[in-house]
Amino acid sequence: MKALTFTQPLSLFCASACLLAGAPAWAHHGVASLGAAALEGPGAPVETSSSATLPQGAWLAYLKVDHAKSKTFDPDPANPEGDYNQYWMLGLGYGFTPWLSGYIFQPYNIKKDEPGGLNSRGFTDLSLMGVVGFKYDDGFMRVPANESLDDLMDWHFTAYAGATLPSGDADHRLGDGSIDPGKSLGFGKSSFIYGLTATKQISDDATVVFEAGQIRFQTYTYDDGTRVRFGTENRLNAAYTHRLMANPETRFRLDGNLELNYLGLGRDVENGIGAEATGGEMLYAVVGARAYKDNLSLGLALKKPIWTDLKEDDLQQGAEGKEKYRLILTLSALF
Repeated sequence: MKALTFTQPLSLFCASACLLAGAPAWAHHGVASLGAAALEGPGAPVETSSSATLPQGAWLAYLKVDHAKSKTFDPDPANPEGDYNQYWMLGLGYGFTPWLSGYIFQPYNIKKDEPGGLNSRGFTDLSLMGVVGFKYDDGFMRVPANESLDDLMDWHFTAYAGATLPSGDADHRLGDGSIDPGKSLGFGKSSFIYGLTATKQISDDATVVFEAGQIRFQTYTYDDGTRVRFGTENRLNAAYTHRLMANPETRFRLDGNLELNYLGLGRDVENGIGAEATGGEMLYAVVGARAYKDNLSLGLALKKPIWTDLKEDDLQQGAEGKEKYRLILTLSALF
């Protein structure tokens, strides 16, 4: 073992959770990501959740903005299409032990149509999440408080689980007085997320990360009598992050990230029947960078669909897989 030890309080953590509102022909959610890095040690992607827990007794403040610009196909102003969705997320995390962290997230969504359409914006369902960290070193064990640089080369894993609370207005009325579940400000009932991550630092500068997760929803009856259960979401992510530079004197580090994000959406169920123009599969490519300075971390990424197989492709304008691009910004501070 090297004499130098790397203590987790030096690390920066970018949190993760499930979110938010969706329905027919509308992008469902904004989703965040977990990760940790410092001047030494493994890197953290922007979208894929990395295998890190918060240092015991430490707090994390987190902000994510996901701006999803939709492709439009009908130039007729009498038929406005979805213009963009913007998902904001504020989060706060706490390290209960070196291997157990808890988080609370408050999202704010903006769903905007072209001129003449119907827009919605507002705070949505609060969400809670717990993360358990463990590693493999001649056997599985919980993440210890301190690890040497050699220890950080071991495989690290997390298991996470959480739920939303029905704090948002699921029966939010649009400008014309109607309720569109795809533009509502909550699910009406709790939704549930769970998943696993695996992280391996394969060299001094390179890290690979893998994640598998699922989000499940419950049936909710809206004030207009419509019963909706959104389709289950299955996510498989892989990422490669490379340390481009590190300056110990200024405590600055810059990483480059390449990611692939698979999303499989089940068909929504409306009044007991599968809803048209919902569901499908898609693969996103993500190119980004993450900068670290002292106890701050800033991540930026461009995300684009590179393959889609939607259920009714020509009817799903504004949904996942039909974006022109997504711009993602994350900012976190450990204290």
